[in-house]
Amino acid sequence: MNFFSKFFKKPSSKEDSKNPESKFLPKKKAVIEERFILKFIENGGKFLYCEDLDEVQDNFDLILKENEWVNDDILIINSDLKKTYNLNNNFSSSLDETKCFVTDCENLIANDGSILISSNQIHEKKLNEFPQSLIILSDTRKLKNTISEGLSEIKSKSKDIPTNITTIKNFNTIKKDKDFLSYGTSSKNLYLILLEKGFK
Repeated sequence: MNFFSKFFKKPSSKEDSKNPESKFLPKKKAVIEERFILKFIENGGKFLYCEDLDEVQDNFDLILKENEWVNDDILIINSDLKKTYNLNNNFSSSLDETKCFVTDCENLIANDGSILISSNQIHEKKLNEFPQSLIILSDTRKLKNTISEGLSEIKSKSKDIPTNITTIKNFNTIKKDKDFLSYGTSSKNLYLILLEKGFK
């Protein structure tokens, strides 16, 4: 049984009785996936878990159908993303009149449920220049505990460190606390399509 099945399964009373926890003991630190999901949803994000690329494509199509978006409404500026996730090649590459921006991310940050992005995703533009709705395509290999851990990985794996590094963690119109990395970003209607283990 994979992690996410366990996450969405309610424990039985027998399981509870076998694992009693004292109220005087500190709560166990949740695994990184659970902490990210809980914070992400708390921030207002819409989370869609996928076991394979077919489910990624199915969920992607369902999002478009739910919002009544057609190909011209979808902005994808990273052509490699279309190949990686086997997406339609007929989406727009221009900001003009598009309704949803589709991209990947640098990392998914568990301690605050935020999405870490950089110039690799948005070039040198500001987030508020993009459409109000975003679809982030990612996998569980990009889960990191903290922003610091995410930034360290970017530095270690990049010959040329990307610029314009920022976080997205305000996924609705309710005002949220902002840190220096998310300062000045506008709230977004955000979907995360998360592939469990990554792929070749």
